[in-house]
Amino acid sequence: MNSKDQSKFTNGLIIALQKERASQRIYRALANRETNENRRNALLSLAETEHRHSEKWSNRLAELGVALPPDRDTLGEKIWRWVLIQSGTDNALKRIESNEEDDTQMYENLSQIAPTEVDRSIIQSVKHDEQVHSGAMQKNSNASSNTVIGPQAMLDTILHRESWHRRGGGWIGQAIYGANDGLGSVFGIVSGVAGATAGGPAVLIAGLAGMLASALSMGSGAYLATKTEREVQEAEIRRESQELESHPEEEAEELALFYQLKGVPADEAKILAGRLIAQPESALKTLGSEELGISEQSYPNPWISAFSATLSTAAGAFIPIVPFFFMSGYSAIIFSFAISTLAHFLIGAAKTVVTGLSPWKSGIEMTVIGLGEAITTYLLGIYFGSMIK
Repeated sequence: MNSKDQSKFTNGLIIALQKERASQRIYRALANRETNENRRNALLSLAETEHRHSEKWSNRLAELGVALPPDRDTLGEKIWRWVLIQSGTDNALKRIESNEEDDTQMYENLSQIAPTEVDRSIIQSVKHDEQVHSGAMQKNSNASSNTVIGPQAMLDTILHRESWHRRGGGWIGQAIYGANDGLGSVFGIVSGVAGATAGGPAVLIAGLAGMLASALSMGSGAYLATKTEREVQEAEIRRESQELESHPEEEAEELALFYQLKGVPADEAKILAGRLIAQPESALKTLGSEELGISEQSYPNPWISAFSATLSTAAGAFIPIVPFFFMSGYSAIIFSFAISTLAHFLIGAAKTVVTGLSPWKSGIEMTVIGLGEAITTYLLGIYFGSMIK
């Protein structure tokens, strides 16, 4: 091994040592703030693992005759650690997860320049620990909870989730937001053109064109977005299946540590993880649900999304132009403002199906925003109309 490669390897070990020391301090700080004993023990176990890693690198650097860097807790580390602690354990673990993934890649690079087989073996062992930590924290970040329950009860909960618990409210949510989008955009168009033309025939033409454009745009956008989401979810499930097949022990370790971070005692967490890994189909469902937050039953249908988005957007967009089929001038403008304002309130209230907020609050909020948009575009329409004339 030439001097350049040795220098590169020792520098890599120094960086790894400093990172392990910093991670150890973060885990211990989180453990000190944790009130749940099982979670605290899991965090202390993670800190101890990082300590063992740092000891390995310290000993190896000493063997190579390299002076160890001082174990200093820098100001930057203190600030970062304080921010993480204040954000709470679950959020802190989300942030640490990305660092663990970076460390995994760092050890992969370090393994490629290691001078001996012993070094490579130790590095791979540490890399394995980092992968387990990252996987467990990713699972924890996707299912945060402080509830401590027994293994069988948790297993039953995982494998029998309520079918209505879907992200984003499904097609109902898309329909509500599509109607809101169509109403808002065409109400603005109608108001602006009405201000410019005093409610002339151009309002109806502009409104119909806006309705058609909004509906097609929302429908195609919903189709492409949902299709992409489904493809990503299917790819993630396939990847998880491959990992489960090729590295079942590592997946079991990740799950056991994940449940410990959730507050399950270590021995019960290992029992639960062992039960799941012993049943490949159930394990895949659980890993997909806990780690990725998805399942085959929750795959979105792009055609349903496109259909609901198109129709709901067209329906919402049609409301402001209805009066202009039967009348013109200021009477049509006033009537359009009235029914559009009512529609804004009703659609805003309907959002509570997805958000769970107060229907009155959501309805009034949507009404105020819609009226503000309409008045603004109406006044701008008057201004631009006067300029053209």
